[in-house]
Amino acid sequence: MDHPLSLAAAAPLGLSLGLLLLLILAAGFGAAWARRSGAAKRDFRAEIAELLHANAELAGRVRGMGELLSARQADLAKLVSERLDAVGTRVGQGLAEQGRAAGESLAKLNERLAVIDAAQTRLTDLTAEVIGLKEVLANKQARGAFGQGRMEAIIRDALPASAYAFQHTLSNRCRPDCVLHLPDDERLLVIDAKFPLEAFVALKEAAGEEAQKQAAARVRRDVGKHIRDIEERYFVPGETQDIAILFVPSESLYGDLAEHFEDIVQKAHRSRIIIVSPSLLVMAVQVLQAIVHDARVREQAHAIQAEVRRLVEDVARLRERVGKLAGHFGQAQEDLGMLTVSAEKIGKRGDRIENMDFAAAGEAEDDLLIPPADKAAE
Repeated sequence: MDHPLSLAAAAPLGLSLGLLLLLILAAGFGAAWARRSGAAKRDFRAEIAELLHANAELAGRVRGMGELLSARQADLAKLVSERLDAVGTRVGQGLAEQGRAAGESLAKLNERLAVIDAAQTRLTDLTAEVIGLKEVLANKQARGAFGQGRMEAIIRDALPASAYAFQHTLSNRCRPDCVLHLPDDERLLVIDAKFPLEAFVALKEAAGEEAQKQAAARVRRDVGKHIRDIEERYFVPGETQDIAILFVPSESLYGDLAEHFEDIVQKAHRSRIIIVSPSLLVMAVQVLQAIVHDARVREQAHAIQAEVRRLVEDVARLRERVGKLAGHFGQAQEDLGMLTVSAEKIGKRGDRIENMDFAAAGEAEDDLLIPPADKAAE
């Protein structure tokens, strides 16, 4: 790319060129003077004039070139300025768009970070709850309280306070977790919420086949012992029902028990013990709720029938009294009809007396001699 030539740089160049030309012309003039001394003297003035004229033309051309270069330099400066402005504008717009896009990206990133923080907080809370639940399940007393709490929540939500009792003491001094009062039956239905869990935890953590067999044997041993304890403690003749309920406070634990330990479930059935999960306990309680409601309806049925009989007697008396009232209204209507006939006759008699129609009056006197029965027939 050519560099622009300024006027300050072009003027010295022009002067140097002029001086160089003058030196060349002077050298040529000296040589010509030496060769032609005579003719040169005669034509000296003419050559000097030509040199002056050429010098003037050269100065004019140098001046025009300087002006052209100045104009080209101004145009180039203007073009460069315009190009720089355009480039600056595009760069500014690009930076603004990039800044806006970066701002939007940062806003979305902040939103996602907020969601991630919230999820992390919930995960931390859930982890703490799981750890707490694990601690609860690891402690036998705490685990019993956990199962007791779930069972009590289900019972309280579905049944009235008169239909159940917690930690009721039986005649043999045993205290089941809950007893239910069935309608029309004095015997109590026992619910036990203390389910053995250590063997199931060992079964979950067993790595090898031999360890799994040992853990399964432990499950059968522990659950079988708990079933025997319920059968020995909570079946009191004449005081408790012939069946009892063993509450398992976990659906997954109940599923494992029903799927992999069918023999334990059958053994519990033979011992008249029903193993239930939270959902099955809810269903059983709902059935008991319907039974309690039906019993209450039956208790109130006699009172309802007595009230209905009294209502029927009142309706019969009302019907009799309405009949009598209808008879009175009929007699009154008949009396009103007779009064209307008498009033019409009196009106006619008054008209006749007013018209002095004695013949009609005589007929009216004859009518007065007619007995009342005949008048009623008329």
